[in-house]
Amino acid sequence: MNRLRNLYYTFPPVLRRLMRRIWYFPLDLYETLAGKRDPMIPPRGMIFIGSGDFRKMGLDIRDQLIELGGLQPHHRVLDVGCGIGRVAVPLTDYLGSKGSYEGFDIVRSGVRWCNRRIGSRYPNFRFRHVDLKNDLYNLSTGNRAKHFIFPYAGEEFDLAILTSVFTHMVLEDTDHYLAQIHRVLKPGGVCFATFFLMNDRARDLLEQSGKKMFGTSLPHHYLFHPRVREANVAYDEKYLTGEMIEAKGFQMEQVHYGFWPGGPRQALNNFQDICIFRKT
Repeated sequence: MNRLRNLYYTFPPVLRRLMRRIWYFPLDLYETLAGKRDPMIPPRGMIFIGSGDFRKMGLDIRDQLIELGGLQPHHRVLDVGCGIGRVAVPLTDYLGSKGSYEGFDIVRSGVRWCNRRIGSRYPNFRFRHVDLKNDLYNLSTGNRAKHFIFPYAGEEFDLAILTSVFTHMVLEDTDHYLAQIHRVLKPGGVCFATFFLMNDRARDLLEQSGKKMFGTSLPHHYLFHPRVREANVAYDEKYLTGEMIEAKGFQMEQVHYGFWPGGPRQALNNFQDICIFRKT
């Protein structure tokens, strides 16, 4: 599996997405012609946010946002790295007329699909494309995430969502995004984010399972692939919590460990580690 992944990473982002479109084209064409595809679910060839059942994973995250993050129908939600609408689609049935959703992503094709399929039907759902460099998703620009100012006013949102975003960002970019999230959240607002957290538990499980992950060690974080730095990134949990999250003015409230390092699956059945922290 690692060999295939390493080979996959040798291709540039645009070519990787094109290869996926070609691979799934026959199935996507059949489902479209046969009327078997929900218009609110993107074609398989366009999905660039990982494996798994698109609809089920979105619903699971929505339920976690409600049960763990305290999401309510009237809340204003920010989805950082909204991808191709995996979280937005199930939220259309939950957020009420007084609620609203803003999402942004660096992959233009995903944002276009979201605006066409979701934004056109739900005027309180808005999507933006931001042109930022990322080794895994976008090499067409030199704009860096560490300089990006979120295009929203201060203290605007009740909840910020980052699913599989910080897992593709290096230390300085993550640190800057945490500051921006703190700026745009209302006092008492919540951030729901997923990470790969490196701690004694994760190290023991990696050793027991024999998984070869995050072999490149840098100050306070670890890379899965030394050349494609943002392919997957893990963070030292103590440093992330104390020197980054809490130092920005958040209080860590919940940590739910995922099954990515190996071992039994937890009650939430989440692959990545879920962190929920509140602006104090």
